[in-house]
Amino acid sequence: MNGIARPIRLVSGFITVGVWTLGSRILGFVRDILIAAFMGVGPVSEAFFVAFALPNMFRRFFAEGAFNTAFVPMFSKKLEADEDPLGFARDAFSGLATVLILLTLVAQLVMPWLVLAMASGFAGDVRFDLAVEFGRISFGYILFISLAALLSGLLNATGRFAAAAAAPILLNLILIAVLVLADKGYVPGVIIPEGGEITPEQVEGLGYGAVLTWGILFAGIAQVALVWVAAARTGFALLPRMPRLTPDMKRLAVIMLPAMLAGGVVQVNLLVGRQVASFFDGAIVWLSLADRLYQLPLGVVGIAIGIVLLPDLSRRLQADDVTGGRYALSRAGEICLALTVPAAVALCVIPLPLVSVLFERGAFTAEDSVQTALALAAYGIGLPAFVMQKVLQPLYFAREDTRSPFRFALVAMVVNGVVAVGLAFTIGFVGAAIATSVAGWAMVWLLLRGKRGMGDVAMFDDRYRQRVGRIVLASMLMGVVLVIGATLLAPALGTPGWRYIALAVLVGGGIVTYGLVGQALGAFRIAEFANALRRR
Repeated sequence: MNGIARPIRLVSGFITVGVWTLGSRILGFVRDILIAAFMGVGPVSEAFFVAFALPNMFRRFFAEGAFNTAFVPMFSKKLEADEDPLGFARDAFSGLATVLILLTLVAQLVMPWLVLAMASGFAGDVRFDLAVEFGRISFGYILFISLAALLSGLLNATGRFAAAAAAPILLNLILIAVLVLADKGYVPGVIIPEGGEITPEQVEGLGYGAVLTWGILFAGIAQVALVWVAAARTGFALLPRMPRLTPDMKRLAVIMLPAMLAGGVVQVNLLVGRQVASFFDGAIVWLSLADRLYQLPLGVVGIAIGIVLLPDLSRRLQADDVTGGRYALSRAGEICLALTVPAAVALCVIPLPLVSVLFERGAFTAEDSVQTALALAAYGIGLPAFVMQKVLQPLYFAREDTRSPFRFALVAMVVNGVVAVGLAFTIGFVGAAIATSVAGWAMVWLLLRGKRGMGDVAMFDDRYRQRVGRIVLASMLMGVVLVIGATLLAPALGTPGWRYIALAVLVGGGIVTYGLVGQALGAFRIAEFANALRRR
């Protein structure tokens, strides 16, 4: 066998990915705090967030979405059966690189239209020209981060999660470094847009936008280098070669096509939100920062579980291990709900303290905090749904079924579009965040209905069903404590010298309350978690 495949331990893998992801998300907070403080909410920051979203959108579309959804199950099964997984991985690497190079070249030519597709509200003002210039530089990131995603999927399938989970930290470290250097005066020539007006106070913001944009590109190179070395050490040194249309590549394309279409539907949902936001000054930044906050539990829990569960289920299905597959699915769902339901409650009941303490400084005002908090509460409603999607989708992908999730995503897209546009006329940009949550729950309902014919391996066990209600009750009681605590700590939360301590006390009190109540109600058993850690 090429390379050595380790057995996948669900809890151990989840902890590895979760811890590294937590570190990355914390550094992401630091990055966004600096962006908010240095650049505020204005044309430069809005243009940067749109430009940064472009390669990330296509990355999820091609790599983490469509390509890895098809690649990981096929690679996992070849690894389990020892059917030349190295050759398959090399062909996939070369094919993906070829497509991405062509895509990047085309994007340089059509960048103005891509920006309009992302934020048509920018048309006719300075944000449009800035976003086009920033977008042309940052789009090259898609080549490196997509290849890094493929290598990460390969590492995950072999039971090695650390390097792949650590790679995103490099992006945030590099962006923090260039922001600090820019603040110290080491700023290259700024990008001056051809149209529109830039006020004197915004020129410095242009410098920050320029170094951030170049930093994204350098970070992509660093990330792919890290995971390539890690893959090479496991016996999978993937060197570029002329792409070949082998039977396996044809099958990969056939499986990938519905996933690509499904990924396109998901990106349409995001585009609808940005389009709505682009017609409200500052809304793109408010939504982006709210997205950063709710992505913390989503990334640490949901994405970590999805990364570990997909190769595990794929290998268990290949080995016809129904009991093991059902146990893995049930424990993944149990862990996700136990960690994200209380997080969702917290985002809904104390959004303003979270936003104001983390972001309100420098150019980021109290009004910006209020608007961001509204969006955060709306996203919080959908957090458990976003996480459960990560648990349920591997049931389909492990069977190489990407068509069903595509059909479900189409329905969710319609729901998202109708709700977002409809609410925009009554409650403004917050309607986009509400629509995202409503569409997330619609997707979960469809995934649950669709798995009925998959047999016992797709059924949650009795322990899972018994604990769901208890998790919800414990989370609601924690929410009551958070509301009371936020009221009592309100003066300290608004005092610069005390607000960090006050927020730590508030959040810590909520965690302790949830832990004690959850243990008492039987929502979870801390001893079980400790035993799982000892069996790592």
